[in-house]
Amino acid sequence: MIQDPKTLSLKPFNLEHLLETIPELERFNFNIHSSSFEDPIDSSNATPELWSHLVSIIKNNYENYDGFVILHGTDTMAFTASALSFALEGLTKPVVITGSQLPIGMLRTDGKENLISSIEIAATLPQVFSENRGEVYIYFDGFLFRGNRTIKSSTQHFEAFESPNFPALAEVGVDVKFDLDHFLKKRIEPFSPKDVFSDAVGVLYLFPGITMDTIKATFSNPKNEVYIMRTFGSGNGPTHKDFLEFLENEIKQDKVILNITQCDRGAVDQGKYESSGAYKNIGILGGLDMTFEAAITKSMFLLGQGFSGKELKQKLIEPICGELSI
Repeated sequence: MIQDPKTLSLKPFNLEHLLETIPELERFNFNIHSSSFEDPIDSSNATPELWSHLVSIIKNNYENYDGFVILHGTDTMAFTASALSFALEGLTKPVVITGSQLPIGMLRTDGKENLISSIEIAATLPQVFSENRGEVYIYFDGFLFRGNRTIKSSTQHFEAFESPNFPALAEVGVDVKFDLDHFLKKRIEPFSPKDVFSDAVGVLYLFPGITMDTIKATFSNPKNEVYIMRTFGSGNGPTHKDFLEFLENEIKQDKVILNITQCDRGAVDQGKYESSGAYKNIGILGGLDMTFEAAITKSMFLLGQGFSGKELKQKLIEPICGELSI
């Protein structure tokens, strides 16, 4: 969205509005086309239906363009980037997601540089590689990150995103410096986008003093099939008898529990300490260094594709598109 200079309200915009606000775009020596939602939403209202719609737009225009740039609100940008990274199977073109802390149209907006650099990167990457490679990225404040490794880390600074467990793929200064060794390798499978996500996912966020009533309420929705358990440190948490027996019983009823640390940096290492070893023994999966955003959207994606049982568990802990380290 763009800020109207007269009313100060946010409104949708098309390429014509962009060119009025950022005339530098006309200096690019390649064709740019745009598409916008008729009814724009705050990114806090993002849903799996939004992700499916974005998948459809890219699918329907895939053969017409060398790359895609998505302007997105910052609050759920990392969720959307992660979701699209799983859904756009066989992607061989760059999809760069960007936005701004201050809306385009404001005098000090960071959106102008973010958009210009994102478009340049999307146009440049197909020329950088000698083979077709593609993935979903987030570009923000001078850095290009793998989308499913990225988190929003600040509400106040222009440097609002970071990739705590994986190197930046490019740094933009006077020159654009790509770290080519860390990009995904060439995709072998054909482009086969999927646009179905399931919402049968729940979250158990542990904290000192959490009660069994709270834990049971979290698991009370019979529809949920996967639960993300946010733990302390390298995957630790309570180990009292009632808690372990309850979780083990849920797992015996075919619920999948994925252990994701509350820490931004580092990874779950089940068995490093006694408590996480107890989780491993009852069948809880270790999510390694996946971000919470990647864990949620990966679960929703896999369930949407019909995976269940042992196959679902195996795919959750194996990398699909660079979202975790093994």
